[in-house]
Amino acid sequence: MKGFFAVRVETLAVAGLALGPVVALGFGRFAYALLLPSMRSQLHWTYATAGLMNSANAAGYLAGAIATGAISRRIGVRRAFLANLAVSVVTLFAMGAASGTGLLLVVRFISGVSGAITFITGAGLAAEILATSSPGKVAAVLGLYFAGGGAGIALSGLAIGPLLDSAAGTGDWRLGWIVLGAIALLFLLVATPAVLIAKDPPPPPKTSQRWPARRMTPLIAAYGLFGVGYIAYMTFVVAFLEGERVGPAEISLFWLVLGILSIGGVFAWAQPISRLRGGQGVSLVLAVVMVGTLLPLISRSPWATMGSAVLFGVSFLSVVTAVTAVARRLLHRHFWTPAIAGLTVVFALGQSLGPVLSGFLSSGPSGLRTGLALSPALLALASLVALGQRDHYVDLPEVDTLANG
Repeated sequence: MKGFFAVRVETLAVAGLALGPVVALGFGRFAYALLLPSMRSQLHWTYATAGLMNSANAAGYLAGAIATGAISRRIGVRRAFLANLAVSVVTLFAMGAASGTGLLLVVRFISGVSGAITFITGAGLAAEILATSSPGKVAAVLGLYFAGGGAGIALSGLAIGPLLDSAAGTGDWRLGWIVLGAIALLFLLVATPAVLIAKDPPPPPKTSQRWPARRMTPLIAAYGLFGVGYIAYMTFVVAFLEGERVGPAEISLFWLVLGILSIGGVFAWAQPISRLRGGQGVSLVLAVVMVGTLLPLISRSPWATMGSAVLFGVSFLSVVTAVTAVARRLLHRHFWTPAIAGLTVVFALGQSLGPVLSGFLSSGPSGLRTGLALSPALLALASLVALGQRDHYVDLPEVDTLANG
C-alpha cells in the first residue's frame, strides 16, 4: 500500500510539472496561431511581420535553451522552473496589454526565453522524481510530461476558440491572451506543490570530452529541417484555413483535434520508435507529419482539414521523442545531456528561421499557399535525411581513441 501511494504521488507530481509545457508551449508558442488572423487584421501586419513574431519567440527559445544550464546552476533547477513559469504567465498578460509591433516582438522573445527554461528544467525535475523507477514506468510517466504541450494546444482551442471571428478578422485577440494568462496563473499555483516534491538534479560531471556530433550528422540535419517545417505550418495553418473560408467552429474543432491527438501520439509512437533502428523511426514519424501538412494544400474538403489535424497532431511532438530515443540509444549515457542540448539548439535555430521564411514567401502573389508549401517540402527532405543515420554506438573508449588519434 505504501508503494502504491508513492507511485501515485510521483505521477501526480509529474502531472503538476507538465503544466509547465502547457503554459510555455501550448499557450506561449502555439496559441499564437489561433489569434494571429485577428491580430494581423487589426494591427495591419504583412505575413512577413506575422512570421517575424513567431521567429522572435523561437529566437528567445534558442537563447533560453543555451542559458538554462548556467541559470540552473546559479539559482537551482526548482527555482529556475518556477521563476520562468511565472515569467511565461506575465508574458501572456503582456501580449494582451501591449500595443505596437516592436513591443510585441520583445514580449514574444521573452516568452520564448522563459518557455525554454521552463520546459527544460521541468523535464529535469520530472526525471529526478523518477530516478529510482523502472524503465517502463519512466517512459510512461515522462510521456505524461511531454504531452503537456499538446494539452496546452487543446486547452487553448477550448478557451479562446469562441473569441475567433474568421469572417471579419475582428476576433478579440487581446481578451484571448488575457484569458490564457488567467488560466496560466491558476496552473502556476497548481504546479508549485509538484516542484516542492522534486529535488534538484545533481550537476553533470565536469569533462573535457565532447559528444560525437559528427557521428550523428543526419539526425542533426533532419531535426533542424523539422524545426523549420513544422513551425511554419503551426504558425500559419489557421490563417490559411480562414483564407479558404473555413468557419470558426470548424477551425476550433481542427485545433482541438490536433491538440488531443498530440497527447495520445506521444504514447502511441513509443513502441514503433523503440523497435526501428538507426534513423528509421525518426524518418517514419517525419513522413506522417509531412503528409499532415500537405493535405490542406491539395484539397479544400473538410476531410482533408480534419485529416491534417489528425496526422500532424498524432505525430509532431513524437519527433522530439524519436530523436531523443536515437541519441540515448547510440551514445554512452555520459553524453546524453550535452547531445540533447546540442540537438535542441539546432532545432531552435530551425524554429527561428521557419516563420519568417514562410511569412516572406507568403507575402508574394500566391499568398499563404506558397509559404505553407515550405512545410511539406522540408519535412519530406528531413524524412529522407534521417534515413542516413546509422546505428553506430559510441562508447567512451571509442571517443578517447578518436580524440587522440
